[in-house]
Amino acid sequence: MTPYATEFTKSNQKTFLQQEREQTSFDIEKINKFLDPNHEQTQIIFKQIVNDPILMTGRKFYDLTKPELRELAVKKIQRLTAYIETEKSVEDFEQRISYLSIADPGVVTRVGINLALFCNSVKGNGTDDQINYWLVERGTLQLKDVYGCFAMTELGHGSNVAGLETTATYNPETKTFLINTPSLSATKWWIGGAAHSSNHAVVFARLISQGKDHGVKTFVVQLRDSNFDLLPGVSIGDIGKKMGRDSIDNGWIQLHNVEIPKDYLLQKFTQIDDDGTVHATPLEQIAYSALLQGRVSMVADSHKHGARFSTIGLRYAIGRQQFGEQGKEETQIIDYTLHQYRLVPYLALVYLLGPGSQKLDSDYKKIMSDLYEAKNIMKTINELKDLFVSSASLKASNTWLISQLIDETRQACGGHGYHAYSGLGQAFSDWSVQQTWEGDNNVLSINAGRSIIKYYEAAQRGKKQGADFQYLSEEPLTKLNLSEDSELDTYVKAWSSIIVKVAQYALSIAKGDWESVSQERLLLSKFHSHLYLLKEYFNRLNSSTDLPSEERKVLVLLFKLYSAFNIDKFSGTFLQTGLLDAGGLTKIQGLVKSLLKQVRPHLTGLTDAFKYPDALINSSLGCYNGDFFNNYFNDVTENYGKGDKPPYLNLLQGMLKRDDPATRLSGARSEETLEKLSN
Repeated sequence: MTPYATEFTKSNQKTFLQQEREQTSFDIEKINKFLDPNHEQTQIIFKQIVNDPILMTGRKFYDLTKPELRELAVKKIQRLTAYIETEKSVEDFEQRISYLSIADPGVVTRVGINLALFCNSVKGNGTDDQINYWLVERGTLQLKDVYGCFAMTELGHGSNVAGLETTATYNPETKTFLINTPSLSATKWWIGGAAHSSNHAVVFARLISQGKDHGVKTFVVQLRDSNFDLLPGVSIGDIGKKMGRDSIDNGWIQLHNVEIPKDYLLQKFTQIDDDGTVHATPLEQIAYSALLQGRVSMVADSHKHGARFSTIGLRYAIGRQQFGEQGKEETQIIDYTLHQYRLVPYLALVYLLGPGSQKLDSDYKKIMSDLYEAKNIMKTINELKDLFVSSASLKASNTWLISQLIDETRQACGGHGYHAYSGLGQAFSDWSVQQTWEGDNNVLSINAGRSIIKYYEAAQRGKKQGADFQYLSEEPLTKLNLSEDSELDTYVKAWSSIIVKVAQYALSIAKGDWESVSQERLLLSKFHSHLYLLKEYFNRLNSSTDLPSEERKVLVLLFKLYSAFNIDKFSGTFLQTGLLDAGGLTKIQGLVKSLLKQVRPHLTGLTDAFKYPDALINSSLGCYNGDFFNNYFNDVTENYGKGDKPPYLNLLQGMLKRDDPATRLSGARSEETLEKLSN
């Protein structure tokens, strides 16, 4: 066997990360506490995940086929039942699986389809008796008996829920509904869990009664019996391989005269009498609140997953050397200014997403609790409307940005970033769906932007806005003069000012034609996301009175960098509105360079402060020890061996040992043969 090196020969390669870690000037525990108020519980969950032999995800995960991924997902879900039975609350279990998703997002989506989408649809649309029956008595919340899916999207309709075609026609004689798929485009599509796992579905269908279409309502429909055989009239198939998340058994569903009892209509907002008379409340638009948890959780995912990807990219950049002056030590690639510009602003994004995503989640839980309890209902509905706008903006903007983070990090890791064991290729494929499911990002953004323009118009008439949009009533800056010496609230005020100016401009030219200001609506949504994150991070800084000066200094640098970098990124709009002039933009670009230089010495500590164990990061390039050459080499040789013969060896040998053409033609063209034929 050919000998191979077992230790990388550059002695300093192993110690770059360690050396910088020793020079860290702040306490990473305090930074971790700032980012995650629940940090102690988080570390307990991390330890339980990485020490559970079934839940832990290793490098071999990247080599699994689709059937193997799906089987592993079921093993993990089965293992999770041991935790869900002992958790103090559903919220505690949701926290556990949100961290499990960092390394294996597919399996968590697969279980979340049941626990989040199906269960929240029942909670959001069902009566108390229906909620108790489907979720408690039947055991759905404990992953027992009923395993549900969320059958909203159709082959021909996704974002346009009002245009769904599936029908539910009421028959007063039998007191039942007949559920039907009237056309190919009405086929339920992309339904996670449908292909194999789910035996029930919440089906979004048009309620037809007494010859009238009452619009899209929600129904519980059983798909499979206790033997997992499809019920009569139910047709289901697998939609096949996807770009990512192959752990999820996405399927299609067609329903042909599938009969369900009248009471399988979820009736919190819509009731039907035995004779077919339909009663709908004016509040039924909040029936779609089930979708909110997905959007809120995707903002939290943007923080948690973004921390993983930033750690991989920055640790590799600190440990990797390339080029430099002739005869001298090669340069750490993180010390190239362009490399810092490519990666470090994304680290700032991840930090700001911590307080921002936690605030969004807190608001969501309070509003939904008030909604279920019918507490101060009109105030709650107004808060819910604001939450729709903020969650749409934050979901769209940040799932876009994290996708960019992953791809930029993959490229910044050079050729090694293309290897599966970097974790970045699988991450990009898995993450990409976030930009289109539970609301296409462009559609969400322009809808949110339209609401912001309407809120601005109302604010100008003196109407008081909710907490997230009070800034629309404030006077904007006339000129932005940003520098390192500026007050911190100026970094926030820059964004509330640009929103007011763009909303004012859009309102002046739209004149009821909302399509004509689609670009402005998109910008407003993105700007609101930036403002939201800056405000909540700023509030966290102000409320953290026990934060030592060194830690505060570093956290403030990230805050400034985030704002200044994005002002430069959207400088065209700032110049167009007059908030900036050419001289001001030049100052901001210089400020970004200065902030990058100041943040550079702290990068190891800032990534360590996430306190993600190696098993959760699951990357040959992102390990804590910084010894990525040995990590990478050992991972590959452990999983692929050395010099193994290929299983298709006979094909290779047949090609390489093939006879010359004359022999293969059995002499059919030899001179002797041709002479015989010529006679």
